[in-house]
Amino acid sequence: MALAVVLAVVGCTPPRHQAPLTPRPSPVVPEGLAPELVELYSQTPEWVECGELHCAKMRVPLDWDAPGEGEIELSLAMDPADGERQGVLFLNPGGPGGSGVELAESASIILGDEVLEAFDVVGFDPRGVGGSSPVRCLDGPGTDALFGRDFDHESEAGLAEAFAAWEAFGQACLERTGEVLGHIGTVSAAKDLDVLRAVLGDEKLHYLGYSYGTELGATYAALFPERVGRLVLDGAVDPTLSPRELNLGQAEGFENALRSYVEYCHSLADCPLTGSVEESLGQIHELSERARRSPLRTSDPERTVTATLMFYGAAITLYDNRSWRVLTDAIREVLEEGTADTFLYLADFYFEREEDGSYPSNKTEAFHAISCADGRADTDPATMRAEAAELLSVAPTLGKAFAFAGLPCARWPVPVDEQVEDFSAQGAAPIVVIGTTNDPATPYAWAQNLAKILHPAVLVTFEGEGHTAYGRSNACIEEAVEDYLVEGIVPQDGLWC
Repeated sequence: MALAVVLAVVGCTPPRHQAPLTPRPSPVVPEGLAPELVELYSQTPEWVECGELHCAKMRVPLDWDAPGEGEIELSLAMDPADGERQGVLFLNPGGPGGSGVELAESASIILGDEVLEAFDVVGFDPRGVGGSSPVRCLDGPGTDALFGRDFDHESEAGLAEAFAAWEAFGQACLERTGEVLGHIGTVSAAKDLDVLRAVLGDEKLHYLGYSYGTELGATYAALFPERVGRLVLDGAVDPTLSPRELNLGQAEGFENALRSYVEYCHSLADCPLTGSVEESLGQIHELSERARRSPLRTSDPERTVTATLMFYGAAITLYDNRSWRVLTDAIREVLEEGTADTFLYLADFYFEREEDGSYPSNKTEAFHAISCADGRADTDPATMRAEAAELLSVAPTLGKAFAFAGLPCARWPVPVDEQVEDFSAQGAAPIVVIGTTNDPATPYAWAQNLAKILHPAVLVTFEGEGHTAYGRSNACIEEAVEDYLVEGIVPQDGLWC
């Protein structure tokens, strides 16, 4: 999930931070580029005011394997440095599918004052996302129908319906998006990032990436180790894991987070859950099965809450323990009133659905398109059913929501994009990897592994709940990150906060 959505659900309204746009440095163009790339690396962006920020479009190749045969545009938003400028700090909120342009609007509540003074903070929408040649697939009703549906994966007929529905989704993406759909993988996005770095005048990349943004940052480091400046990879993904391993890790991570939530709920005088922790988890599981048997009614006579929507509504609250109170309200409503308005509100928030049924953001579509560009799971029915049983063993309450996760990419209409084979990033400057001990979406073990894979990395740990750490944890994390970004002081490997 994109960090900007998490900030919104916990009720953070970003105060504005604005500085004047001073003359920009000249591009830093690497030697040995093909002529068509020299032109792109040398372009001059035209910045215009966009609210409190400054926005621009920059050109990159459509196909990095044929850079002279078509271009696409990327959207950027800049919050200029308040003080003596050190360079550019690029932001990526995760996803995949999260908008860096939107995250730049929240920079002043995430970043410390010294960081805001030292850097032009630039959020960018990766290719396929937001304002950057976006992936488009379904209209509002079509999105509602697909992403709120409970498929019957256990029967042959139900599984065939799921295969067909996801195949139709992929075809819709191809028809509405066109050839861009075949060129939106993470490797291409990392190469785009090098163009942005050069055009904005930095010899080295300074970067803060959250969640999937850590995979994008690690990919950049693998491709351009000599151009790594100060990279913070928070809520780390282990890019060497298989789709099955990633899915199992997330299922267990969300199950652990839900268990922590239940323990918190039991500390409240008015917790709607009863009995032991295991019994309360069983109550939540039964609510989900109840919705699967017969979707729960809401105050909108045209909308109900399926087990799938209930899962996404619960999941968004588990990204940040400050929103656990909303999950309590949602559970209480179902148990006491028999309605699921709060779960519906949360699921709509997760998918960024507007009250009129529209989806202005393409986050969900981009998530699937980029994920499918980067790899495919084994979708043999017997293999998927065996994995479903394994998921239930590590996540008895939530495992069913993660089962058959390979279906969206099973019949994806374009091939897998270029992949990185070696993530060691030998020769790069020291990179800071941050893990949260009970992170539901990117389990702590992934951060531990990434810090070992990236040869020059150090691991910083936040002992706590929720997804990612910097900007939502404690002073220990803030000091470590900001001293590194501003002063270049590398935290002690193994720092525990």
